[in-house]
Amino acid sequence: MFNPNKYTIERRYIDKRHNVRPGTRLTSGNPVFLVAHDTDNPGASADNHYDYFNNLVDRSASAQTFIDDKKILEIIPAGTGPDPAEKAWHVLYNVTTDNELYGDDANDIALGVELCFGGKINTLEAYKRFVWYLAYCCDKWSINPHTHIPSHKQLDPARKRDVDQALATIGKTLKDLIYDVESELKGASVAPAASDFTALPASVVQALIDNYVSPAWFASQKGDQEGKTHFHNLANNLRAAAALNEEGQPLVGAVKLFKSNAQEIIFRWLQPAWFKVKQAGDKEQMKHFNNLANYLRRAAGLPKQ
Repeated sequence: MFNPNKYTIERRYIDKRHNVRPGTRLTSGNPVFLVAHDTDNPGASADNHYDYFNNLVDRSASAQTFIDDKKILEIIPAGTGPDPAEKAWHVLYNVTTDNELYGDDANDIALGVELCFGGKINTLEAYKRFVWYLAYCCDKWSINPHTHIPSHKQLDPARKRDVDQALATIGKTLKDLIYDVESELKGASVAPAASDFTALPASVVQALIDNYVSPAWFASQKGDQEGKTHFHNLANNLRAAAALNEEGQPLVGAVKLFKSNAQEIIFRWLQPAWFKVKQAGDKEQMKHFNNLANYLRRAAGLPKQ
């Protein structure tokens, strides 16, 4: 069962001004759908964004809710408390995908929910609050997370990369987000249980990083900043699954590997290598790559194959 009291929602509203908070209600009354954003401003907290939008004068932009690793902050009424939901300017009006999918403009019938990430922000902790808040809204207004939580990128793919870019820094995808919201609604936690995964051996982690992740990171140096960041985070996620720091020194307590990380390594590198040695008839190497894949599956709580 969903826990509506798991986190506290702080409500501290910016001043009413047309370019950030026009002060008009959503035309739908209650929110019809939720747009998943990230701030595209690594390291900036929810409070930082309150200050920014409370002083913004040169353009029209805003969102109702900003979430970091410390708080869930509504800077424009979202309807979760005593004040009715108000409009914010989080999706351009001349982008029509929202109208095609939901029958109206996102600014008029949806909430903009922003994930703060990067820098000194613990993005995974921020993500847990982000998931819970989305689930809270889904529970309150009977919103279907599978159909009514689009990303900003989905609504405006020519211009935007959020929320995908923030999710990638913790090895998550939009699909993972939706399923995590669904799990939260059912009362499950985003945080992994200690009993449903097995830590990766340090030797396996080092081999995967040396043989696959590091070469991919170096290959991305030529102008692929998104790939560079992804492979850097992938290496760190592998180390966390073995309780190692970036220098390979042991830490206390391995964490569950993201399923998307395990599946990426298996399908990108291990499975092609397995098929190659199979064609060569090398059963020992086939066993080697199968064992590596199963280490990853166990570390992510997936069944062995």
